[in-house]
Amino acid sequence: MFASSGIVHLVRPQAFAAIMPRAIPGRHHRNLIYLSGLVELGCAVGLLRRAAWAAPASVAVLGAVFPANLQMALDAGTGRNPGPADTRLVAWGRLPLQIPMVWAALQSRPDGRAVAHEGGWSKSFSPQKLA
Repeated sequence: MFASSGIVHLVRPQAFAAIMPRAIPGRHHRNLIYLSGLVELGCAVGLLRRAAWAAPASVAVLGAVFPANLQMALDAGTGRNPGPADTRLVAWGRLPLQIPMVWAALQSRPDGRAVAHEGGWSKSFSPQKLA
């Protein structure tokens, strides 16, 4: 998912321009779209290689792009979003999909276990290890 999205960010950045949060000045949109595409490609490579940094980085990327997904949902039905993204069902339906994407990223950890579980942090991961 990160690989295909990253490529689209680089090849067709205009596809993401409409969903950029309006709180971010327009002069920064294109650079942020390119940057997020490069970071997504990096995460894709890291996840495939099961690099230790890839799971937390991917979760961070999903969190960082969530405001754009929320902007798309808020704008749904106004004609601002291109194509099917302007449908409220599609735009709002994408938001909960972030949860399984986070879960999938966490499953790619080198030990194959998720980062967090009911009892707290797993023994193989703690927030202190990120510091």
